[in-house]
Amino acid sequence: MSSATGEVYRIDWLPGTDVLHGTCHCGAEHTAEDPVAMWEWMLGHPEGHTPQGQAQTRGQTQEHRS
Repeated sequence: MSSATGEVYRIDWLPGTDVLHGTCHCGAEHTAEDPVAMWEWMLGHPEGHTPQGQAQTRGQTQEHRS
């Protein structure tokens, strides 16, 4: 068994939709419909993540697309 890293990943389902909202341990947020894409984004830290406390710019957070 591996030891705990202290990193917390949170993924919430947005009720009434197929959208997942994820929050990385660094504070970056992301939305996706595909759970695999969400976990790839989470585990790809720091690529595509804005460190906590910095403003996110368009393009760093994938928005829900119909």
